[in-house]
Amino acid sequence: MAKEKEMSEESVEASAGEEKVEEVKAGAEVDKDARLWGMLCHLAGLAGFAFPFGNVILPLIFWQLKKNEYAFVDAQGKEAVNFQISMTIYGLVTIPLFFLCVGPFLLAAVAIVDLVFLVIAAIKANNGESYRYPLTIRFIK
Repeated sequence: MAKEKEMSEESVEASAGEEKVEEVKAGAEVDKDARLWGMLCHLAGLAGFAFPFGNVILPLIFWQLKKNEYAFVDAQGKEAVNFQISMTIYGLVTIPLFFLCVGPFLLAAVAIVDLVFLVIAAIKANNGESYRYPLTIRFIK
């Protein structure tokens, strides 16, 4: 019976020094705070529409703040940062294409793809589901 109780636990806490790290198992319930911070990591990508490279800097800050407290935020923060770095690279690649008159259309497409996937990821994170972005180069593993 003790083994069943251990197996039915949804999360395991491991201590590393004074900080606690929550390891999330597949299908486990995710803490409300972890879901909030995971969602904020994704939504922070919207900062790129307000100032240059804000789409990378703000998710990176949120991820660094909470990655040691919640495994869910660690995973979603990495995803958000990797995706925003990838979208920044794709956007920068379109700049030389402005001379061929295709750049503005491709840049708009990159912005739309960024916005759509970012919103999908934020909703999934708020529901406690891990989201893996398509079209992403995995810089941080």
